Amino acid sequence: VQLQASGGGLVQAGGSLRLSCAASGRIFSINVMGWYRQARGNQRELVASITSRGSTNYADSVKGRFTISRDNVKNTVWLQMNSLKPEDTAVYYCNVPITYFSGSGNATDNYWGHGTLVTVSS
Repeated sequence: VQLQASGGGLVQAGGSLRLSCAASGRIFSINVMGWYRQARGNQRELVASITSRGSTNYADSVKGRFTISRDNVKNTVWLQMNSLKPEDTAVYYCNVPITYFSGSGNATDNYWGHGTLVTVSS
């Protein structure tokens, strides 16, 4: 099982970016998919999460600007980021606890995608 994240880059304040993260492998089930971020000198924080039924949760700082969505068939989660601010600059990570087929049944591990840098210039 692995996570493949993409997106990110440099954008001016007020601009938009879209991040994606796809899980692949011998996946049995995925419930919650989420995005975290870590700015320099700060702890990693939850940005947004979404359940398999589509229930979403957002950090107060991104409500109304970011939208998380997912495709349960493709095991992919996206983060649409609009009205970006310089304080959104951080390395963004997708996080997905995955139940997968193992040799002796199913097992669950918490997977992190590689970080993708988002830089918002003022």
